[in-house]
Parts: sequence; structure tokens; C-alpha cells
Amino acid sequence: MLLITSELLVLVLAIVQASDRWIDWNYFALLSLFVQWTTLTSAALICLLRNRLARLSAPRATLAIAAIVVLDVLAFSLFADSVLHPQPGVIDWQAIIKKLLLALLITLMVLRYFYLQHQWQQQQEAEMQSHLAALQARIQPHFLFNSMNTIASLIASNPEQAEDAVLDLSELFRASLRTSDQLIPLARELDLCQRYLAIESLRLGPRLALDWSIDDGLERQAIPPLTLQPLVENAVYHGVQPRPEGGTVRIKVESRGGFVYLMVQNPKPEDHSDLHSGNRMALSNIHARLQALFGESAVLKHSHQGDVYTVTLRLPETRLQP
Repeated sequence: MLLITSELLVLVLAIVQASDRWIDWNYFALLSLFVQWTTLTSAALICLLRNRLARLSAPRATLAIAAIVVLDVLAFSLFADSVLHPQPGVIDWQAIIKKLLLALLITLMVLRYFYLQHQWQQQQEAEMQSHLAALQARIQPHFLFNSMNTIASLIASNPEQAEDAVLDLSELFRASLRTSDQLIPLARELDLCQRYLAIESLRLGPRLALDWSIDDGLERQAIPPLTLQPLVENAVYHGVQPRPEGGTVRIKVESRGGFVYLMVQNPKPEDHSDLHSGNRMALSNIHARLQALFGESAVLKHSHQGDVYTVTLRLPETRLQP
């Protein structure tokens, strides 16, 4: 970016310099050589000193970087002046001072750009964290109350099953409170879905049928936490629970063409507006986090086909280190 930007600046100056034609190619060639050398060497020096610069405050780091660039431009200006004007003791200080002032102004503009870009990235990070916090805080009260009632009914008849349900519920709450992880292995998210579905199976019984299809070798696939579980929760709450006969929730994960596709299917409820209002918050939060982490390579879409509602999630195939 620095090279292209500097070359565009040289092109503008060469056009302005030309008086009787569109562009002064000799001026363009000489200035390009000078600007590219100063840009590359200044960038190299700043990169070599970046660890020390990172320990400075923003104003001091700005002054240090500006000093590096100005000194670098001064050195090349003196060298270029000695080559173009080889007379000993003859130095065009006015031209050199102009170059130094121009280099200082450009450096401050570039640093301002990087500072604004850094602020924008921090804002994106904060928004992503707020989306994650909002999603993690959305453990539905109805699910909590239903789970507690189910556990209470099992304490007398099946205490071991009640204990397992308590452990599953505690794991769901532990995941909702863990906000430090931006990406987790797919295996952990699938385990969370299985714990959630185990609790719902206790309540819904045979009305809730499950169909799992998970490709092998995707255990370490990177996925944002609480991405698949809210989709499964909505599938149960909006697709299975309202139907007296129940229904099937299908969860399919496959790798294809450098991407990992996650699909959640459930029966389409009769009240379509209820489906949209229930899914809106989860889908918007998940979409925002995917865009912040993966950019345009991540896709989230939902569709109706017959009496089946499908949510499809596409992630770039990325493995987390163990």
C-alpha cells in the first residue's frame, strides 16, 4: 500500500511539474527512484524497531517514526544531491528542506490513517464482543424453567438422570459465561449441542427426534462459541415444541471445496412470523460475529423448502492447533 500510494503521489507531482506536456517522464523516473528507496528503507527501519516503538506512548512513537523518516530522507537527499550536483561544497539546501517538509507531512498523514484504522479495528472488536455477550446472555428463561421443572420431576423417579441433567445444564451456563474465546473447536460446540438436546429430550421425550450427520476429521474446525447451539435451540423451540406430534431436528456438518458447511433443519412451524421473530436475534448476532472473524468468506442463510426450515452456515476450513 505504501509503495502504490507513494508512486501515485510521484505521478501527480510529475504531471504538475510538466509545463508543455502531460507528464515529465524524466522527473517521474528520478523522483520514483528517490521516493521508492526512501519509502522502503524507512519502512524497513520502522519494522526493525517496532518492538521498541510499541513500548512508547502514541505521541512519542509518532515523533520517533517521524524522526526516522526525516533522517532517512535527509540522507538520501544528500546522496542524490551529490550525484546530481557533484560540485564540492554546493548543496541545494532549499530543495532538501522542501523534501524534508513534504516527507514529514506525508508521514503524519500516513500515521493518522493507521491510527484511524487501528481505532476502527478496536471498534469492530468491541462490537463483536458485545454481540457475543448479547448472544451468550440470551439463555431463554423458558428453557431454564422447563429444565428445572424436568430435573425436579426426575429427582424422585430417576436421580441419576436428574444428576446428568444438572451437569448438562451447568455446562451450558459455563459456556454462556465464557467470553474470552473467539474461536473454539467444532467438537466443543457439538458437545454443547448434545448436552442441550439431552435436556430437551428429557422434557419432550419421543416427540423430539434427532438426526446427526457429522463428517470425520472436523473436530478441530474453528467456530465461534455459541454459534450452532442457538440454531439448534431455535429449531427445537420453534420447530418441534409447538407440534403435538413433534418432529425431527437434523444437524449435518460436512467439508466441501475448502469450506465447512453446517446445516440445521427442523419442521417449519405454522406461524411463520413467530419463526422470524424468534430467529432474528440469534441470526443477526451470529452473522455479525462471523463477518468480524472471517469476513466475506463466511455465509449464513436460511430457507424454506416445503415443510422444512433450514439454516446453513458456511465457514472457511480452518483448523485450531491442539
